[in-house]
Amino acid sequence: MGDFYPVGLALTGTGFTFFMTALGAAVVFFVKDVISSKIESAFLGFAAGVMVAASVWSLLMPAMDFARQQGQSELLTAAGGFLLGGVFLFLLDKTLPHLHVQGDEREGVKTDWNRTTLLVLAVTLHNIPEGLAVGLSFGLAGMENQNVSLAAAMVLALGMGLQNFPEGAAISLPLKKEGCSKMKSFVYGALSGIVEPIAGVIGALMAEHIVTAMPLLLSFAAGAMIYVVVEDLIPQAHLGEHSHGGTVGVMLGFVLMMVLDIGLA
Repeated sequence: MGDFYPVGLALTGTGFTFFMTALGAAVVFFVKDVISSKIESAFLGFAAGVMVAASVWSLLMPAMDFARQQGQSELLTAAGGFLLGGVFLFLLDKTLPHLHVQGDEREGVKTDWNRTTLLVLAVTLHNIPEGLAVGLSFGLAGMENQNVSLAAAMVLALGMGLQNFPEGAAISLPLKKEGCSKMKSFVYGALSGIVEPIAGVIGALMAEHIVTAMPLLLSFAAGAMIYVVVEDLIPQAHLGEHSHGGTVGVMLGFVLMMVLDIGLA
């Protein structure tokens, strides 16, 4: 199939997830005011539910199967990679300057960057593990690895794309509220997802050339995604304030991704 095949698949998959981010950001052209907090909570909860289910069925379970076939310890490999993914995102969170949509406290190293840039970087931060996960899956599928089929990789990309739509809107609408024009809000919202194809290509290349490390890398992507869910999405969904919309969103997102993964992969 050639060395480009897995990378080409990864670019296609993450290109779709990037497109869905841009499509969500385009909501700014059709909504006069910011969306209600209840709807926003439901959207963010939905994204969280999708990511949790994808981490389990699309990443951790294939990682353990892969580890077992390579004679590695399933539990040690999955647990170790999972924790490393969380540590990696923690370090990025502490290093990369960013500002969460519903917060006023700047995080990461101190910088004079404006609020708009910091808001975009906050979303960009948690698009990294999503792109990596999709890239790894398509990389393995392109190599005809029995642990990850092309259908499974496509399902993962579909799930990530579905949850990227509300994320795109969740960045473009607040930017408009901050005083940006609709076009500028859309562009910034869309660009927050450009890191996914980049991370996807990196994931596909690793899948081609570091086969023995794949169980660890898949678990790593899962840990990074769960870190994003717990650190960012769930708090923003107001679950700490008993938001029913956020809770329902998590449940629906989880079930949808579970059904897609089990039923279609």
